Amino acid sequence: MGTDPPGLTPEVEPAEGLTAGKAAALGAIQGPAELLPISSSAHLALAPWLAGWRWDEIDPESRKSFEVVLHAGAAAALLIGQRRVIAEELRQFDTRRAVVIGLSFIPPAIVGYGLERQIEHRLGGPRATAFGLIAGALAMAIADRRPQRRGPGDATAGDGLALGLGQATALAPGVSRNGATLAAARWRRFDREHANLLSRTVALPVIVGATVLKGVRLRRRGLAPGLGRALAAGVAASFASTLASQKLIELVERDRALWPYAAYRLGLAAAVFWKLRRDARVDAWQRLRAVAADAGGDGYRPGARYRPEPGQVAPREEAPG
Repeated sequence: MGTDPPGLTPEVEPAEGLTAGKAAALGAIQGPAELLPISSSAHLALAPWLAGWRWDEIDPESRKSFEVVLHAGAAAALLIGQRRVIAEELRQFDTRRAVVIGLSFIPPAIVGYGLERQIEHRLGGPRATAFGLIAGALAMAIADRRPQRRGPGDATAGDGLALGLGQATALAPGVSRNGATLAAARWRRFDREHANLLSRTVALPVIVGATVLKGVRLRRRGLAPGLGRALAAGVAASFASTLASQKLIELVERDRALWPYAAYRLGLAAAVFWKLRRDARVDAWQRLRAVAADAGGDGYRPGARYRPEPGQVAPREEAPG
């Protein structure tokens, strides 16, 4: 066995699996998934898995670095695309709005800073993400049945805390920050138009704050060799797709009802469970073939026809049911 070339270790080799093309594809997904209540984190986790990419073989720190730049690109695009809305909110900014935004920021900041790694470790994987998609879909569908009795100027400290708790739950993969805040606002009986406005208003500080925090961590640990081109492609695609998807905000406000997004989330979760079941059946079939190969001796070849010797039973091969 030879030694690794200087500067190249087994820990950073998997970063090469994150090609610029794959990074750009995921960056293109980030934009619309960030602006709709369908969970951008779920799509970033599930798209490579559903596509059959060997995503798990990429160094975890490289994946974290990639997620940071995607969120940075989306945040920059939101600051530009929503500059008029942001300017209008700043003109109307007062103590009441400061309290609402502050309370909406505190729960996700505490949970994200203290428990983010534990959440990723315990709730990572396609199955947990699918359950997050289902939980978020049900919360949105149920909350959207509440009366629409509150409008602009009605937000209180209690509403800010409810929105903050919604954003904290969105740290679980698949839940969706946008979907959780929309559900929280509708549960508090805001009409659909102003539920969307509240969701966008409280989201941007959390997006920027999370990006800064992850950026600091990224700077401390540094970049894996060979990751620069992929990160550049990802951040460019994320920025462009988010900026180009600004019209989706108007789509959500025009249609307003949350059931189409809940239905989409349930469909995506169903696709995950279907693939998990199919993969489990394939794994079981492969183990069965391996057992049959051992039973057939060293000369056993799957698919070959055998004439057993007297007293010997040939291994049976059946397609998985």
